[in-house]
Amino acid sequence: MAAKRYVIGVDVGGTFTDIFVYDQIDRKVQTTKIPSTRGDQSKGFAEGIARIVPDFSEIATVVHGTTVGTNALLERKGSRTGIITTKGFRDVIEMRRRDRPTTWGLWGQYTPVISREHRLEVDERVLADGTVRVAVNDDEVRVQAEQLLAAGCESVCVFFVNGYANDANERRAVETVRAVWPNGYVTAATEIVPEIREFERLSTAALNAYLQPVVSSYLDRLEKTLKERGFAGDILIVQSNGGVMSIDTAKRFPVRTALSGPAAGVMAGQAIAKAAGFPNIITCDMGGTSFDVSLVANGESALAAQTAIDFGLVVRTPMIEISTIGAGGGSIARIDNGGILQVGPESAGSDPGPVCYGLGNDRPTVTDANVVLGRINAERPIGGKLARLDVEAARAAVARHIADPLGLSVEDAAEAILKIANAKMAGAIRLVSIERGHDPATFAAMPFGGGGALHTGALIKEVGLKSALVPRFPGVTSALGCVVADMRHDRVQTVNRLLDGIDAASLGEEMVRVAGETAALLDQAGVAFERVDRIYELDMLYLGQTHTVSVPLEIGEGGLTTDAIRAAFNAAYLEAFGRLLDGIPMRVMNYRVAVVGRRPQFDMSSFAPGTSKTADECQTGTRKVFADGKWHDTPIYDRLELGVGATVKGPAILEQADTTIFVDPGLEGRVDAFGNLIISRSAA
Repeated sequence: MAAKRYVIGVDVGGTFTDIFVYDQIDRKVQTTKIPSTRGDQSKGFAEGIARIVPDFSEIATVVHGTTVGTNALLERKGSRTGIITTKGFRDVIEMRRRDRPTTWGLWGQYTPVISREHRLEVDERVLADGTVRVAVNDDEVRVQAEQLLAAGCESVCVFFVNGYANDANERRAVETVRAVWPNGYVTAATEIVPEIREFERLSTAALNAYLQPVVSSYLDRLEKTLKERGFAGDILIVQSNGGVMSIDTAKRFPVRTALSGPAAGVMAGQAIAKAAGFPNIITCDMGGTSFDVSLVANGESALAAQTAIDFGLVVRTPMIEISTIGAGGGSIARIDNGGILQVGPESAGSDPGPVCYGLGNDRPTVTDANVVLGRINAERPIGGKLARLDVEAARAAVARHIADPLGLSVEDAAEAILKIANAKMAGAIRLVSIERGHDPATFAAMPFGGGGALHTGALIKEVGLKSALVPRFPGVTSALGCVVADMRHDRVQTVNRLLDGIDAASLGEEMVRVAGETAALLDQAGVAFERVDRIYELDMLYLGQTHTVSVPLEIGEGGLTTDAIRAAFNAAYLEAFGRLLDGIPMRVMNYRVAVVGRRPQFDMSSFAPGTSKTADECQTGTRKVFADGKWHDTPIYDRLELGVGATVKGPAILEQADTTIFVDPGLEGRVDAFGNLIISRSAA
């Protein structure tokens, strides 16, 4: 049997499946993009790998960023699910936090993913201090489980109020349900989130149950497809926290994959920027439907305790902070009832796609605007889905829907579409930078995804960013993120006590014990690590406050002390708010433990250009490109042939198989030692 030499990252998006292949022996990189197979993503997954590695027995590890769970939530296509809960709490998932779909609107509609007739109650009660007032009745639980099965439910979530304080009733009920349930799709809420806040805990657990049959069946098909082709290595799945987990863990906790693909992109951006000497970046992932933005400060991405995948679909599990807006290449431009030009959030997606695809859409998109303005080469569309793009159809759509109603030329209308889209993207960047106390002038943008590099220059000018760092392979950056991500598991437990009433030594011992138990998950994965790191944190606040701050801790051989916790809280609170509230008691809400298995580091020098060619030697031609209100004779370059130090002056187009880069007038691009293109304002 051939040696296992390849590590492969695969990111499946709505339009394309991106493949990143790293040869561990020769230290070489190969990439490809193929159209995603919507009916069964595993088919496109395997076909894409086979383009580069025909012999699957040579593959050591496949790491996968998946959108199966995310799409199931957004499209409401999970399984029929039931809830068994405490009497009086069946509507928690529907009442939420009394928020509404439109913040300033007077009405709106929300339909939970689990209908009311499938939310059943039993008589049990645990108090907030963990006292069991009413023990759960096994027979009652069994009857309710059988009723859900009779109603056609494929999965079930057991959620009892105050289960975080004492899960005895919940554990007993879960055992009863599993005794009659015909499959393994039984979720215990405290296994998912053993943390205070009833709605968030129920929402997360219910969504886990809702996704289990969908994600598990997909992963089963994926395993089968790869094994049939001779694969015998490890399959790892990217989590929303930027780490990876084993495929068996992903089947148990599919809710942890909710932002799998975007998280992989952020991890890749963080690794690329670190190697290139850029501690502060803002990743900008532009695909066919959305524009995902995340901030990396001082070399570290930010984790949020919870996020909302869509209105009302709250997931409380550690996730990389990512802001998403509807501004992708397929976002549709239109004139609203007030005569104002709008772009998105409606998207043409991959089917039928932009007008220039010629697959049935007649409304102009951001991609169509780029084609009309000459920024995309109609004869060389990325991804291999089409032989060429229909420029005239794109022009006709822009004219009919935008230019004629506004009294503009087709070119001015197309540029207006891009300006609106760029303004929306700039707003997303300001949201994660300025509104969180960061100066964008100290950050570089990192555009990736199929369309991100077309808009970079405009964002530098619009937001006032220092520069942009365009990766060697922007179109498959999220697939690279799968390769560089470490394995990570997080645990949380509610404490909810004043600091002065806590036995700090016992708390420290418990956190160390939980870290040890969590580390066992790494051992079960069968993956080799360079080292294992343990991260300890507390969620703390002052008495009377609602929102917590994250307090990092060091737990050494001497254990944990109250003074050490107090000092750590003061430092964290001071950094966050600039002042302390002397004389007010401190409260510890939760402790958090993360165990990170550091996988062998990917060598970024693998991206180093293999040539020393200047820009002039790499020019492949010129074409007319419309920018700043006029046409420019714009040089076209083969991006991957540019050597280290090669410089291009804007306006310029750089083409490669997975993306197109546009360097705006007044900017210039320079190739660094890792093959990145650094775009900044021209010195002259």
